[in-house]
Amino acid sequence: MFIKDINFSLWCDFLERDFLEKDFSKLLDKNIINGITTNPSIFQNAFKTSSAYKQDISKLQDKTPKEIYEYLAIKDIQKSADMLSNLYQQNDDGFVSIEIDPFLCNDAKESIKEAKRLYTLIDRDNVMIKVPATDAGFIVIEELIGEGINVNATLIFSPSQADGCLNAIERGLKNHPQKTPSSVISIFVSRFDRKLNLPENLVGIINATKIYNQIQKRALKNTRALFASTSVKGDNLDKDYYIKELLYENAINTASLDSIDAFLKNRAYQVKTPLSNQEIDEFFKKLENSGINMSQIYNTLLDEGLEAFKIAFKEMLKELKG
Repeated sequence: MFIKDINFSLWCDFLERDFLEKDFSKLLDKNIINGITTNPSIFQNAFKTSSAYKQDISKLQDKTPKEIYEYLAIKDIQKSADMLSNLYQQNDDGFVSIEIDPFLCNDAKESIKEAKRLYTLIDRDNVMIKVPATDAGFIVIEELIGEGINVNATLIFSPSQADGCLNAIERGLKNHPQKTPSSVISIFVSRFDRKLNLPENLVGIINATKIYNQIQKRALKNTRALFASTSVKGDNLDKDYYIKELLYENAINTASLDSIDAFLKNRAYQVKTPLSNQEIDEFFKKLENSGINMSQIYNTLLDEGLEAFKIAFKEMLKELKG
């Protein structure tokens, strides 16, 4: 844990082969990072901009684009899992996440099939399968947890999504194997403030806090809140704003490299006490009274998040085939 006294972890929302060979080892040696998250956009950017993949891609042109993607992604996931294995063995996180095909987000049966296939191919205990928090995703989460597979429930914007994930995890845990799998509920933060463009930049923080409180109250075994989408756009906020403001006990923050760098340079962090549910409800009541429909915002952000990952995945497959 980055801050062991409160069980707070800092994960890296980035994965690229040269990074694993060089800078990631340094972050591990300094006990700064103890996990990695990925998504289709991260892999698309890595394959497109890094020369580290060119040789492998050229050798795989007889494969389908998805087969090429899986070969490259699995190779990186396996390497990062191996690098994190000591942390995992010490129960200090040590997880790396990989997302199932985003085009399967509403197909529970095929998502389960793909999730289990990827988990078997990667063959590392410290891998988390990322599943979007859709109605189909809840079915997938329950099945994977019941099979003892670690889950990263992702693209969570609303408290109702979080409840769906918690319920699915709880059902899955009833059938869990001897070793209880780990799960994180990835709460997306900064997209609220980008969407609403309010001067206070508080909606993402307070919404994430509401969901964090839900997760803490349920206290499911090996289940924690993970704050995602914590990058800052523009110069009106410190790059580490969403890390500092969500520095809560028993939580994880997965952040971009520049956000992590800013946080470490600052070092003026302070453990935060979350707002009470009453304070949070009063905030959202004022927001609703000002004409902002949070239910609509939740639905829009989820739809946009799902679509963005589909676009990135589709473009990546097209680029891999040349």
